[in-house]
Amino acid sequence: MRAWQLDRLGGSLTLVDRPVPEARPGSVVVRMQSSALMSYMRDYVDGKLPVYHVPSRAFVPGGNGVGVIEAVGPDVWHLKRGQRVVISSHFVAQENVRDPGQMLIGVTAGSEAGFRMQDDWPDGTLADYALLPASTVTPADAVNDLDARSLVTTMRYIVPYGGMLRGRLAAGETVIVSGATGAYGSAAVRLAIAMGAARVVAFGRNGMALTALASSAGPRVMPVVSTGDRVTDVDALREASGGAAQMAFDMVGNAQDPHLTLAALRGLAVGGRLVLMGSMAVPLPIPYTEVMLNSWEILGQFMYPRTAYAQLLKLVGSGLLAAEAIRALEFPFAEVHEAINAAASASSAECVVINHEV
Repeated sequence: MRAWQLDRLGGSLTLVDRPVPEARPGSVVVRMQSSALMSYMRDYVDGKLPVYHVPSRAFVPGGNGVGVIEAVGPDVWHLKRGQRVVISSHFVAQENVRDPGQMLIGVTAGSEAGFRMQDDWPDGTLADYALLPASTVTPADAVNDLDARSLVTTMRYIVPYGGMLRGRLAAGETVIVSGATGAYGSAAVRLAIAMGAARVVAFGRNGMALTALASSAGPRVMPVVSTGDRVTDVDALREASGGAAQMAFDMVGNAQDPHLTLAALRGLAVGGRLVLMGSMAVPLPIPYTEVMLNSWEILGQFMYPRTAYAQLLKLVGSGLLAAEAIRALEFPFAEVHEAINAAASASSAECVVINHEV
């Protein structure tokens, strides 16, 4: 089979021939149809993201995709050959222990247990066939009429969906999304509407992007452009929220200051919840007394529960969440380098997709 192989971060990404993998206990082999590229794939391949950890040998990168099960290994009882599935990179060890290891297949790992898992499951989706733990694939029966190119763009929603579940977003609530113009932040805005939020306050620094997002996502989205002034921004968030929000979802990307996050926190009503899923290059100074007096919750969330993708696909299949809101920019399998460059400059409403069948 054809496979894109990366020898190390900062090394060469080359197209090679490899044997088709064989199913092992607890696994499936998936014939790939489409893969979605991370927007930061170029920096990842170039070794400019030192926090990422990769297998100790050459590996196939790529974390999310869509394909058809080609083979099923022993100890897999529900998945069937010929079944179309979506692939999640998030793999959690199955042992019954207090803190099971976890990793992102084809992307990174972050603990000693995760490093061992990564060496056992080194390869991701940028190949004709992918060998994967059975728990990382989800049947796509709920969206049978959706083509692979559109289906794979749902990966943009699955990360913020984990945050919405963690924050217990309820229908009729108001939610502030900070970092709303990024790839995952803008997806979070659309997702909150699909989940029944009465109002979504889209908060960020790019006024034109916020206006475009609000226009495309509908009248329940209220854009707020940050001025950088604490009092002004908090007042604007509370006004756009109709008083205050019940939940804030923070998806800032590599933030150099904590202003957006703290403004979103202070836009919460008493008893409100702040979910942190973004990244920040500086410490977050928690206003201890304010948090205590307002009974605010601050919740960190990494990725999403294993059952989340099936729930997300039901939102898509029911028509509540429109997969086509994120436009697929498709490249043939042989043009991965060109696709990586395109992903670096794609807008938040675009997702670069690799077509494995061309």
